[in-house]
This record gives sequence, structure tokens and C-alpha cells, in this order.
Amino acid sequence: MYRLASSSSHTTPLHNKLSPLLLRRNRRHQSQRLYRLNYPIRAMRAVIQRVSSSSVTVDGRIVSEIGPGLLVLIGIHESDTDSDADYICRKVLNMRLFSNETTGKGWDQNVMQRNYGVLLVSQFTLYGFLKGNKPDFHVAMPPDKAKPFYASLVEKFQKVYNPDAVKDGVFGAMMQVNLVNDGPVTMQLESPQSSKNETKASTAS
Repeated sequence: MYRLASSSSHTTPLHNKLSPLLLRRNRRHQSQRLYRLNYPIRAMRAVIQRVSSSSVTVDGRIVSEIGPGLLVLIGIHESDTDSDADYICRKVLNMRLFSNETTGKGWDQNVMQRNYGVLLVSQFTLYGFLKGNKPDFHVAMPPDKAKPFYASLVEKFQKVYNPDAVKDGVFGAMMQVNLVNDGPVTMQLESPQSSKNETKASTAS
């Protein structure tokens, strides 16, 4: 007895026809779209630590160091502009994280009033997120754009405060950042979304 062949043809799922590279690329794009939908923040980020001392070492050599003051880790988003840099510079230098030794009042003076140091360190990992267990940093500004942008941020700090008091690490290098957190005191800061809106409005006009 013979069996009749089925008239329906077997169709191979599309995803089986795609190469592993294309599959990975599609998954990456999907995860990036989901991230942008779930995490709409578009801002420059800073983590500020009040320190008794801090230093940056590259290849076994100390390249920058400060005594009392602020260690500031900077994360630059791909959409950041000068207005974001201006905001971070202004807020960091005016944060009242120090006691007034004359009056004894706490949280009364900023780093400039105390003539303390500021150590800036670029850290793109502040814009990392996990894909499974692996970190992804695609929303951080690409290095070719971030390097001059970060350099201009350092210049802003030096102009507003004091060139000799503002130090920085080595952009893109593998750095060892040493610090003695005083307190501990650690603050997180993000530039406001309004800065993006203002930039878009000025561009459109």
C-alpha cells in the first residue's frame, strides 16, 4: 500500500537561513532599540567623590595627582553637546561638599573656595548596560569624537577655576585610579534633558 505524498511543502524558517553573523547583528540592533526605549536618558554623567588624595597611574607611572579635593569620573553620551559640558562644569565646581573651617558649618563651601584640586577622569563605562552578562557601551560617544570633546571639557574646568588645580588622566589609556574617599562622600550628576531640547530648538531656528 502506498502513501500519498503531502501536498504541503516544508519551509525552512528564515532565521535558519541567516548566517550567525547576521543573527548576532540583528540581536544587537534589537537590544539597542530596546535600550533606547527603556532608558531614554540622554545626558552627560559625572560621579563626584570627595577625596583626601587621588592619583592616576599609567604604565606604572603617576601621570596626575591631587591632594584634598574632588575626583570626577566623566561619562559622555553620544548626543552630548557643549551645553551639557557647561552644566557639569558649573555644578561640579559649585557643589558645596566641604565644611567651612572658619565657622565649622558643614556642607558650606565648594572646591574653589577651599582652593582644593580637581582630578577629571574620562570613563565611558558610566554609559554601559548589560546584555545578559556582557557589558555594552554603544550609547557612549565614540572615541574619535569623545577625545576632543573631553579635552574641551577639561579646558572649561581650567578656565573657570585654575589651570594648575585641575588635572586629568590619559584619555583612552588603561588607568589605575587611586583615591582616599573622604567621608565617604560620593555624588552622582547628570546634565538636564532641557539642554538637548534647547540645542535642537536653536538648530531648527
